[in-house]
Amino acid sequence: MSELGPYRLLSKLGSGGFGEVHLALDADGRTVAVKILHPHVAADSTALARLEREVETMRRVRGPRVAEVLDASLDVARPYLVTRYVQGRPLSEVAAPDLRRLAVGLAEALAAMHAAGVVHRDLKPANVMMAEGEPVVIDFGIACALDSLSVTASGAVIGTPGYLAPEVLEGVASGMAADVFSFGATLAYAATGRGPYGKGPASAVAYRVVHHEPDLTGVPSWLEPLLRDCLRTDPAARPTAEQICARLGAVVVPAPPAEVHHMPTQEWRPDRPSSHRESVEESRARHRQKVRRWWVIGSGLFVGLLAAAARFPMPEAALLLLSSYVLVVLIDSGAALFSRSPFRRSRIITNLAGAGGVVALAFGLSAAFSPLVLALFAGTALVVAVVFLLNA
Repeated sequence: MSELGPYRLLSKLGSGGFGEVHLALDADGRTVAVKILHPHVAADSTALARLEREVETMRRVRGPRVAEVLDASLDVARPYLVTRYVQGRPLSEVAAPDLRRLAVGLAEALAAMHAAGVVHRDLKPANVMMAEGEPVVIDFGIACALDSLSVTASGAVIGTPGYLAPEVLEGVASGMAADVFSFGATLAYAATGRGPYGKGPASAVAYRVVHHEPDLTGVPSWLEPLLRDCLRTDPAARPTAEQICARLGAVVVPAPPAEVHHMPTQEWRPDRPSSHRESVEESRARHRQKVRRWWVIGSGLFVGLLAAAARFPMPEAALLLLSSYVLVVLIDSGAALFSRSPFRRSRIITNLAGAGGVVALAFGLSAAFSPLVLALFAGTALVVAVVFLLNA
């Protein structure tokens, strides 16, 4: 693992035209997605300056159907953007999604972006993550902000033919209507498993986008009229995001006030003051305490079962098991007294409760069940624990 600013990078998730995306932990221990810009993009001062201006607007885009921009640092050696991490698979890898849920979710995402004044500019199946059947749009605004001559010349992909609007391909002024076109092409792909302008070289697909009608064969009848309107060559003839939401019955989430994006992004926890931001070390300590608690409980249950099974046929073995367990947790409690962990009190209480609980459990089970039944219970518990550890 490596660190980038306040973020601890865990693993690489993928790479695109503008940068590499990494799974990371923030200072509160939450998972986030960190996009590190490619060196040739980071070297373009004009594009970076434009992206820096756009980031504040991008942070205003909120809603369950978008991966919100949480943070950005663009004036460092390795510029990066931070967004909400969405666990799922891209739409391009999902077969037969629920079209109605997808259409409504994408319409809500489009409305949220446009209400905040953000143009995605690169909406396509690869930029739609499917999380438990619901779509979440990622990478909004980046392609639009980084669309400069120097970046393009460096080889970065600024869009995918077949999902880019005709006006974008022709190099004329484009805006939110271009996203509506991409929305229609993305839904057509989801409905049919193919792009509405076919396959082939990028130039051939781009020519068909500009000069041919889309192939919507196989699109359900309830969806085809909307997609045909969204894929019109004339941007002015396409519906707006709000009109699409109205036709699909989607919910339009109003844009937050302009000053909201100046507020820091924090996780609200009622048991701590909202001004406190937990460090990475505190997050690790919390995780270790949780693991230790489950270890005390799990091992205590197992030792209690074994001691109960051995109490009558082998009382010395039962006493050895119980005394060994109690000794271990008492030693750990003594170590906790001298530690600086913020969870030492909880650690000591857990250990003492485990020591008393395992003795009570052993005597209680031995009085209620026969040694043979208890031995079977202990054996089953051992097998389950081994299988769990191997799978983990």
